[in-house]
Amino acid sequence: MYDLPFHNKPISHLTFLVTGGGGFVGSNLVEYLLQFGAGKVRVLDNFSSGYRRNLAPFRSDPAFELLEGDIRDLGACAAACAGVDVVLHQAALGSVLRSVRNPVPTNEVNVGGFVNMLTAAKEAGVKRFVYASSSSVYGDSKVLPKVELHTGKPLSPYAVSKQVNELYADVFSRMYGLETIGLRYFNIFGPRQNPQGENAAVIPLFINALLQEQTPELHGDGRQTRDFTFVENCVQANIKAALTDNPAAVNQVYNIATGACKSLLEVLEIVEAAIGVNVEPVYGNTRPGDIRDSLADIAKATYLLEYQPRVSIEEGLRRTCQWYKHNRDFLKKD
Repeated sequence: MYDLPFHNKPISHLTFLVTGGGGFVGSNLVEYLLQFGAGKVRVLDNFSSGYRRNLAPFRSDPAFELLEGDIRDLGACAAACAGVDVVLHQAALGSVLRSVRNPVPTNEVNVGGFVNMLTAAKEAGVKRFVYASSSSVYGDSKVLPKVELHTGKPLSPYAVSKQVNELYADVFSRMYGLETIGLRYFNIFGPRQNPQGENAAVIPLFINALLQEQTPELHGDGRQTRDFTFVENCVQANIKAALTDNPAAVNQVYNIATGACKSLLEVLEIVEAAIGVNVEPVYGNTRPGDIRDSLADIAKATYLLEYQPRVSIEEGLRRTCQWYKHNRDFLKKD
């Protein structure tokens, strides 16, 4: 539950579509929208990577609607967009590693599915299309902090797919008048993030290992840095993007982060303290496609979207550890 809203206008007259709503970020968006009185919150998900359990608390809410379907199916996208005011597009195949090992499905979902959703939104007269991009678009650029105008060459098929998303969104905005806003997520973490499998992100992997009294694994020397961003900040950015009345804020892409960074070793130390254990990690090889350091400049989002991250990395990690402590069933394979 959220203590305070991120918006100051009524949303009871609006219908929102959250694609990938059974996933980590998507389900947190659904929770926020329902808590603060959205007229209707429709979810489109095929549950290939999301979980029905993430949506279980909302199934009895009369404003909630679930459509099971795949964004690779244009018909499913069209049905999902019918009568929708705002699309919050989170559906994708994540994981740099997965894309390196098997680029075809990453492209089919992240590029083909994205174009399907843009097309369906355009045809349905959707007012605004907010979508998840990624810090991976900065690729081999070593400039820190990362500024929206200066990207590098992508280092993985996943990064390519997100860069292509931004290009397609820009074209649909200019050619068809669809209002689009892209959010470059920087290492989002928090409750409901999948801790299972080789494609899991590092923070839930750490928490899962420590709660199971296992040794966590670090890829590389552990000194690589990331602008880890608590999911509540990510939800704020989506809501700000969905509801902004600032015409200069539309048809743009933004870094969504905290503007601060931690090394993996520093994150592990905070997680250990929150859980109450102290272990020596195992060190493995650096994963292909990974970058060494990442830090975002969030000035553009602060100025145009009035985005102000409320939750620090440290506080977010403590909250996340507490959530997993009280939801240990989530650590089991679904």
